Order: sequence, then C-alpha cells, then structure tokens
Amino acid sequence: MNTKIKCLLLDDELPGLTLLKMLCEQQPELEVIKAFNSPVTLLQEAPNLDFDLLITDIEMPGMNGLQVADALKGKAIIFTTAYKNFAVDAFDRDAIDYVVKPVKPERLQHAIQKVAQHLATLQAPAVESIPKQIQLNTDKGKALISTDKIFSLVTSSVDSRDKILFLNDDTKMTVKNFSFEKLLDLLPAEEFCRINKKAIIAIKHVQFYTHDLVTADRLQPDGSPFTFPLSEIYRNDFVKKVRV
Repeated sequence: MNTKIKCLLLDDELPGLTLLKMLCEQQPELEVIKAFNSPVTLLQEAPNLDFDLLITDIEMPGMNGLQVADALKGKAIIFTTAYKNFAVDAFDRDAIDYVVKPVKPERLQHAIQKVAQHLATLQAPAVESIPKQIQLNTDKGKALISTDKIFSLVTSSVDSRDKILFLNDDTKMTVKNFSFEKLLDLLPAEEFCRINKKAIIAIKHVQFYTHDLVTADRLQPDGSPFTFPLSEIYRNDFVKKVRV
C-alpha cells in the first residue's frame, strides 16, 4: 500500500497498551491515530476519527473487545489476548487476525501484512452495477430516485402517513402517503434495513452500533453524527445485514 494503515489501539491495561503502541510505531506500514484504555471512550470518539484498523484486547471490564468489534462496521480488526480460547469468537466476527500475547514484533508484522492485503482487496476497482431507481410521489412532484443516493427515511412529524427522505447530498423531500412496508418492497433488501418503527437506513451509512443505538456516517448541521434508536424487534435482521 502507498499510504499507511491508520489504526486505533485498545487495551485496558496501561503497560500492555504502552508496549503495543511501541510495537506498532515500529511498523512502517502503520500510523497510530490514538490509543485507548477504555472501550466506551473509543466508541464515543470513533465517529470523529479516520482509521482503517483496530487492534484490541479481548478481556476488559464492562465491555470486551468482541463487543467493540460488533459495534464497529467496515473496519479491520486484530485481536490480541493472553487466552487462546477466544479464537472461534474472534473469527466469527471476521477478524483479520488473532495474536496471542505477549505480542512479538514478527507476529504483529505478519498480521499487518494480512490487513494490507485485505484493504487492497477492498480498494480494488469493482464491476460497476447500475443503481436501482424507484419512483415516488413527493412534495416536489413525482420523483425518480436512485436508491444508491438514499441515506434514510423517517416518519414525518407532521403526518405519520408521510416519510421524510434524506439523500446523500443532505437534501430531503417528503414522500407522500407511503408505508414503510411499501418502501421496503421497492428498496434493495440487502442495502436497506428498518431499525425502528419510524426509520429505515441505508446499510452503507452505518458507522457503528450498540445494543440500542445506530450511529451513521452522515453529520447533522451542528457537526454531530446522525443517530437512530435500534429497536429490539428489528435488531436481529439489522445485525445480520451489517455483518455481511
């Protein structure tokens, strides 16, 4: 790769975190963006950080590394742990690698090479597909919308029969008298998901999620990310789609 891999580090034990940071800084392919000793703090700051990779411990109080990996979407993960029995759980989360402590420089370098190969594959030109278009009756008249330009749809606060359509370019329009069921029939099922009774989101715009909250990669006018409640009845379907 021509550019460095930007990474975050997470370990609740400061000596281990300090050692990991030192080892990572010796890897020419890596750029350490920030090191954390708290999973909660990392998840709070993650939406505002530009990174490709998280190297995280697994066993931590309050929230473990597996749960952190579940909350982050689209990021490469390397787990580090003193225990080998977490390997199956780690690779269930599509981890790039699983490094047993104490971390050795040559073992870390091997894991970083795997990350570089993974990221190169993601950046390879894909066969371009033609976006699906749907016709909707809106407050601006009949509109033909490419589904790849849709960020989210939420119930109108004025009339619950209407839905507010948010596009990627921050414009919005009101879809008149249209149920979520009808919208989901029109939208590509693998690209969109209902996350509560009042919202549908494009999966590609999910930055990360917790048990009951979805944070998007789109920013509101005040600079904070859009967030949506994640309802229990829609959670399983949502989790399946974001993990694909």
